[in-house]
Amino acid sequence: MDKIEEPFDVVVRGGTQKFRQEVTAGSHRLVGDEPMEAGGTDAGPSPYDFLLAALGTCTSITLRMYADRKEWPLTGVTVKLRHFKIHAEDCADCETKKEMIDRIERIIQLEGPLTEEQRSRLLEIANRCPVHRTLQSEINVQTKLL
Repeated sequence: MDKIEEPFDVVVRGGTQKFRQEVTAGSHRLVGDEPMEAGGTDAGPSPYDFLLAALGTCTSITLRMYADRKEWPLTGVTVKLRHFKIHAEDCADCETKKEMIDRIERIIQLEGPLTEEQRSRLLEIANRCPVHRTLQSEINVQTKLL
């Protein structure tokens, strides 16, 4: 049997309450679940909600760090996201044209007396946040059974 290296960044435990999951991320405790219409108890965000939260959080933090470094007057950032499936053939800028693909819509609201040039640059930076780059890269998930 393979030796599993510790520690892990996130540990998820489930099984006692249908779809409800107990998530440990460092010193943080979270609950994940499925909505009622999917058979869950809606005790926490769904897996896709967590994915969107990761992208939104990373986007906002990245913009804050960049604006602070540039000493730009960014006073707030709101990131709104949604996820859905679309037919690949309906996507003009997608490589694949077979089956369904995932689409994430992200709307960013910047607050503060920013110039149009600063706002434009911050949009470019948003598309370079680490989670955005991860989602657009090839991802290799290695799964082992313990």
